[in-house]
Amino acid sequence: MVPRWGRAFMYLSKLGADNCTGKQRHLPFAHRNYVTVAAAVDTSTLDPPNKVFSGNPQVNLNKMFWSKPCSLALPPDSPLVVEDPKYEGIKHIIFKLLMFYSEQSKSIRGANVIYGRVISQVEKPAIYDVFNLEKTFKTTFSLLVLHMWLCLRRLKAEGKDGVELGQYLYEIYNHDVELRVSKAGVNLLLIKWMKEVERIFYGNIVAYDAAMLPEAKPDELQNVIWR
Repeated sequence: MVPRWGRAFMYLSKLGADNCTGKQRHLPFAHRNYVTVAAAVDTSTLDPPNKVFSGNPQVNLNKMFWSKPCSLALPPDSPLVVEDPKYEGIKHIIFKLLMFYSEQSKSIRGANVIYGRVISQVEKPAIYDVFNLEKTFKTTFSLLVLHMWLCLRRLKAEGKDGVELGQYLYEIYNHDVELRVSKAGVNLLLIKWMKEVERIFYGNIVAYDAAMLPEAKPDELQNVIWR
């Protein structure tokens, strides 16, 4: 789905190249519920009907996908392993009064851990090397949306608790994307372009889900990802 993002991100790249020196302002961005909004997105508006997509880029599967199978579990010494601190005595009482052990607080911390792992996958150099991708805001955002979809779809299968955790994850993602857009050099019209980024996110989520339906073509998902 990279070409469809050209209009929005070409503008971001242009502004980033201009090296804007004006003071950045924090502008509000309305975060919505990903579950309710994604279902309402019309995918027909995302790609013009006569738009022709280029062929798949060259890939070198030898470098990643022909490696020996291994466990997906994190090694014990991985910096990505995060455990809740265990307080005792007066500290435990204080943190309990501060709602540190509430379900909401636990969910927020869990969402932060999940998003940290998402970022660790998106930032891996190997995936850019294997698929011959240039590491730009555009391609990084494409991979970020794909990984977010995988996480949100899995969490949704867990029922109400999973959906709530997914909402916290989505809000963390939104904040991170806002920072990434700012770092790309956008100091003007931030709200407009954040809304465009949000529209792209929901459109991709709907398209990915549609590609997983039983009636979808066998190669539908890979075609949607490459577009």
